[in-house]
Order: sequence, then C-alpha cells, then structure tokens
Amino acid sequence: MSLRLIQVRADPESAGSQRFVALVDDVGVARKVRGFVSIYELAQAALDSGSSLAAIVEARIAEEKLDLQELQASNRLLAPIDHPDPAHLYLTGTGLTHLGSAEGRDKMHKAAAGGTLTDSMRMFNMGLEGGKPAVGKVGVQPEWFYKGNGSCVVATGEALPSPDFALDGSEEPEIAGIYLIDAEGNPHRLGFCLANELSDHITERGNYLWLAHSKLRHAALGAELLTGELPADVRGTSRILRDGKPLWEKPFLTGEANMSHTIANLEHHHFKYELFRRPGDVHVHFFGTATLSFAEGVQTREGDVFEIQAPPFNVPLRNPLTRRQSPTVAVKAL
Repeated sequence: MSLRLIQVRADPESAGSQRFVALVDDVGVARKVRGFVSIYELAQAALDSGSSLAAIVEARIAEEKLDLQELQASNRLLAPIDHPDPAHLYLTGTGLTHLGSAEGRDKMHKAAAGGTLTDSMRMFNMGLEGGKPAVGKVGVQPEWFYKGNGSCVVATGEALPSPDFALDGSEEPEIAGIYLIDAEGNPHRLGFCLANELSDHITERGNYLWLAHSKLRHAALGAELLTGELPADVRGTSRILRDGKPLWEKPFLTGEANMSHTIANLEHHHFKYELFRRPGDVHVHFFGTATLSFAEGVQTREGDVFEIQAPPFNVPLRNPLTRRQSPTVAVKAL
C-alpha cells in the first residue's frame, strides 16, 4: 500500500499552532496524522513499535480535511524529511544510472579524453552489463557522490542557492530515496520524493575529477513522500521559466524500466559502508537522471525558476535560482 505523506509548517495565523504530518489522497485532500510533528518522528514510532508507516498513519488519521493547493500557495509545505540535527542527514547520489544518461556526460568529457572512449561511457556500459543482477545477487557498483547534509535541503517554493564561486547552477530532475537507520544499524526505506539535484556542470566539464566539487550544492526535495515501491516507469516534465515565460522544457524518464541499475543494487552499494548505517541517521539518495538543460546549451541565471513534475506526485517541485555570497576562507593555526 502506497501513501503520500507531507510535512506542513505551522500556520502563522493561528496562535499556538505547530508543524504537523499529513496524509494526501489522490485528489489533493490532506488530513493530519495526529501526534507527530515530523515524518522522522513518525518513522521512529513505527520502528519502535515494530509496525509499518501505513499502520501508524491509519491509527492516527484525523477527520479534518485540508486543501493541498492552499497549503502550497501559502508556502507551508516543508521538505518531506528532516532530522533534529541536520548533520545526521546525508545527501548522496549515483550517476550514469539511466538509459541515455551517458550521452551528455560523454560529450563533456570526450575532448579531455582525446576522442577515445571516456571513463563516463565505460562506467555507463558497466551498468548496462551488470547493474541489474538477479534477485539476491550483487551487481556492478555505480558512480557515487557526496552532496551535503541536512543544511543543504530546500523545500518546494524556496530559493535554491548557488554559491558565487560556481560557474553554473543547473537542474537535475530525478527521484530520491529516503532512508532511516534503526537501532541495530539496518537501513529502512521510508519512500521516494521528487528532487532537483542542482549541480555545476561547467566545473565538471573542465575536468571530470572535479565532479566531487560540482556536486557540493544545495538540493530541492518535492513535498510528498511516496511510501512503498516506486512505479517502474515514471514520466515527468522538467522546465525552466525565465521572467515568467518558458525558456526550456523537456520530458524526463525514470523508474527501473528506464534505468541501467536496479534501485536495490544502488541501495546495496551505498549501505554496504558501515559509516552509512549509524543508528538514527537519515539518508537522502539521488538516483540520477538522463535529462539536463545544460546538455542542450541552456545557461541558467539568477531568477530562473526550475519546475519539475511527475505522476504519481501531486505537487510540482518549483524553486527560483539565487546566488549566495561565499566568503574567502583563511584558516588560522591555534
């Protein structure tokens, strides 16, 4: 059974109100889940009771109905996960995981490789050949990157900042998995959400060894947490608006039917590392994309609005791009 869960910030018009968790139905009606101020708290309760998210929600659902569009219009939708201590929320991801995802990367790196088969294309081909192993088997490991922690998460409607030293700030429309580690160090998938994994593609193009630098950016997460299994074929649209008018638009495909890896294989190669199985930690893992405006020559600028939408999610992920001043850091010896 799949659920759509959201986190809602307190109503500024209501004295004494606090944030809450709500369940959203197929027509955009939300109902509070009584007794929880966060999905993290809800998930911990499910672990502590040996129950499922669905069972906890069913037992705590309220009758009062809220309009999802009104919550969105009043900017009350939070990201679908956070942690009481942002340092205990990891943002990580995998690349070259989608059919067609190597084309743009290969173009960026081919000049540096002297026209030969690039490392990116070799990595992609490895995924095609061994990224979908039989059940119970381990497939080839994917490209992996670290992106940041909970302080880098942006909700829909909020500004998506790019540092002033960045050479580019471009969208990557994709799906992210959200996980919680239990007291014994076992990862549990809470669900999936829409995501915009902002990256600096010009820096990456300069030298593929700068990929790690290009990924250290904020990321936007769609409002809804979809529990259960992700549909095998997810079809969405990614667009950029400039001055309120469409600048670029293209469909994107995700889900395992459009991937060179299974989600289980990507999960295994992330959580095989013990440091990613620390009790109480949250992980948001980006599964990659094959659709980039940058690959088609689009240069974003401050004020552009990224918009990503895809069924089965009701709420589009929409964020304006901003520039954030970064200090010149001088380290002093003690």
